[in-house]
Amino acid sequence: MRTELREAAVITVVVALVGAALGLLWLRLAPHVPLVGEVVDGNWVVYLKDTEGEQAVGVDGTFVLLALACGAVSAAAVFAWRRRGGVPLVVALALGGLLGSLLAWRLGVWLGPGQDVIAHARAAGAGVTFSAPLKLSAKGALLAWPLAALLVHLGLTALFGPRDPEPYGQGPFPKDPYGAPLG
Repeated sequence: MRTELREAAVITVVVALVGAALGLLWLRLAPHVPLVGEVVDGNWVVYLKDTEGEQAVGVDGTFVLLALACGAVSAAAVFAWRRRGGVPLVVALALGGLLGSLLAWRLGVWLGPGQDVIAHARAAGAGVTFSAPLKLSAKGALLAWPLAALLVHLGLTALFGPRDPEPYGQGPFPKDPYGAPLG
């Protein structure tokens, strides 16, 4: 049990640290939401350049797709490392995936465009297009990585994991001492 807990701790830390790569990928691949700032009655007003644009939804979708891929890859890597499951292993995958998602989200927001859109609009100038801050509107997207990891690991364990031995070593149907099926 002590070995399983140690392996689970390692898996949690490694999977969580992969979240930094997810955050950088999200920052690089997510669409930019174009904003425009103008001065109206002496105050700065910021609005979407394309009011019917789908970039804001694309930011969340990009995060979800990348997180699903990270979940599948992390589950496959953990399964390849340890061919059998176990409660500590599965908890480590889920916890590491959740921590990795949180790290990716905060890192992407931190490294992305500044959060003060009024200051950004002033710096860009009136009527000039600039990018909105990276924002994850659908917080449920943070669960994509752990859920994908759990489902992929469950599937791999069911398909390729070690089998339980048959009771009494006789296979699915009981047989007599000469090998003929009983009943």
